[in-house]
Amino acid sequence: MAGDETSIKVSTAARDRLAQLAAEHGTTIRNLVEDLAQSTPTRAEYAERAELARAELASALGSAPSPEAEAKAKALLERLGGAAHGPRAAA
Repeated sequence: MAGDETSIKVSTAARDRLAQLAAEHGTTIRNLVEDLAQSTPTRAEYAERAELARAELASALGSAPSPEAEAKAKALLERLGGAAHGPRAAA
């Protein structure tokens, strides 16, 4: 392995599933995991995006959405599956 590489341990079932997913996507487990790590925002990144969205809405509408409007929008996204990969509460 190169100096900037490491390994991770997963169950055999997880490894097998990753291998199947990688094969279906025409890639390797390594690339699949690296793509996931690079494309999935952290909680801080989600918060930053939300703040930018609030600022854009405030600029376009003249005021930021109320907490109630944000809650309704979040609930709608969750119902539509748009927040399926969003930040999760700590277990």
